[in-house]
Amino acid sequence: MNHLFYGDNLQVMRDHLANESADLVYLDPPFNSKRDYNLLFKSPKGHQSEAQIEAFKDSWSWGEQAEREYDDLLHQANTDCALIMRALRAFLGENDMMAYLTMMAGRLLELRRVLKPTGSLYLHCDPTASHYLKIVLDGVFGKENFKSEIVWKRTTSHGNVGRAYGVCTDSIFFYSKTSKFTWNQVHAPMDPEYIKNRFSGQDTDGRVWQSVTLRNPGPRPNLRYAYTASNGQTYEPHQNGWSCDIDRMRRYDEENRLHFPKPGGKLRLKMYLDESPGIKLQNLWTDIPPINSQAQERLGFPTQKPLALLERIIAASSEEGDVVLDPFCGCGTAVHAAQKLKRAWIGIDITHLAISLIEKRLKDAFGGNCAFEVHGTPKDLDSATDLARRDKYQFQWWAVSLVDARPFQGKKKGADGGIDAIKFFYDIDSEEALKIVVSVKGGTLKADDVRALNHVREREKAEIALLISLHEPTSGMRADAASAGFLTSANGKKYMRVQLLTIEGLLTGAERASHPDYAPDVNFKKAKRESSETQGTLL
Repeated sequence: MNHLFYGDNLQVMRDHLANESADLVYLDPPFNSKRDYNLLFKSPKGHQSEAQIEAFKDSWSWGEQAEREYDDLLHQANTDCALIMRALRAFLGENDMMAYLTMMAGRLLELRRVLKPTGSLYLHCDPTASHYLKIVLDGVFGKENFKSEIVWKRTTSHGNVGRAYGVCTDSIFFYSKTSKFTWNQVHAPMDPEYIKNRFSGQDTDGRVWQSVTLRNPGPRPNLRYAYTASNGQTYEPHQNGWSCDIDRMRRYDEENRLHFPKPGGKLRLKMYLDESPGIKLQNLWTDIPPINSQAQERLGFPTQKPLALLERIIAASSEEGDVVLDPFCGCGTAVHAAQKLKRAWIGIDITHLAISLIEKRLKDAFGGNCAFEVHGTPKDLDSATDLARRDKYQFQWWAVSLVDARPFQGKKKGADGGIDAIKFFYDIDSEEALKIVVSVKGGTLKADDVRALNHVREREKAEIALLISLHEPTSGMRADAASAGFLTSANGKKYMRVQLLTIEGLLTGAERASHPDYAPDVNFKKAKRESSETQGTLL
């Protein structure tokens, strides 16, 4: 079973993930960029071109929580990590960067715990803190287990650089847990110019080849033999000997794979283009473009990475059936790639906004072929009440997902104008999308809540308003909702203008939002449906 967790990944890993339970970890954590990142929603024609909501704040500060986590680091078993964190604090002091690194160190220690001995970790970051993160990773995994720093060209050049060099790359640090780690060699396609220059030979049947040496790179006395080839010529070995034994040399000759040089030259081997897997992938990745604003896979989530990038990493460092873990899963690119490549997966995120987006993404892409269990989201009235008490905004984001609406205005205090979410729909033959406004009430309902919401509906020129509440509306509120009247669809069906829905009713399926719906994908970008056929090789 695949698992999607809502919550702080540190606590989720400690409470739910066993030692040595994951084969591969990919994490794209916040970068301490001091920026606010917004999730963008594309709106239908005739409405505001783009709506957005704050997805997360990427900024950190030193305080009580950072001090507690730092103290935990000093008293855990990995003394190298503790030593490095002491040194970093002595150098940096108690500031935002130290708070960020403390947060990351605790989570990296947990990630190492859950990795199998054959497992690997890929940490995606940018120059903001990459140099410090590399030191922390050395402390957690051991400097001997550092494998590569992959440099990915994530954007094109910038024109507003100023007095510095433009930053157009990210770093991806690749570490193994031990020296015995899963590795599948990845090859990149050959450049056409490279093929033209190197593959200059051609057989009579049209097969193209390049000539490569048969020289052994190191001294091998047992491979020093004279070889009489099928052309009648005898060839003396290289100084270090041939690269193969005499039986293999004879097979090459029988299969017409030997290239006979001009007089005085050394015997060589034909390497055919149609048998070449490509060039072994290096650590500079410029062949996977970023997701532009018009890309089909773009879901509007900030910092979304291309699916091809995650497919490459997962294919290289895991096998079918292995478990892939992403503890900062955002909009779910890593779990999407894992599902596509027939891996099991675990995703964790701290916002209900991300969890609901991932649920929709996986259902759109894989339909019923992707089974997963969601943990940490409310399943009954008591857990919903608890979430509303602990975090008003997370409760709102979760509640509006029950009616497939999208959050409105985020955490801007006083700016929502009585609206917590919006939703669009089309009626029969209508050319313009019609609007629904949504209000969420996690506390006690007031007598005039329904009348106030109807005023908001009229002000916003919305056809329908939904009130989602933890508590049961009174009979007076139901009367106020009924007095708002009905929307009559082109097919003659009537829908209440103001609809009262309870959390319990939505969870049990006894209640649902009622409206025409002739374009069900108008509210969110839909992930491309993945083929059920076997995935082609990426290696």
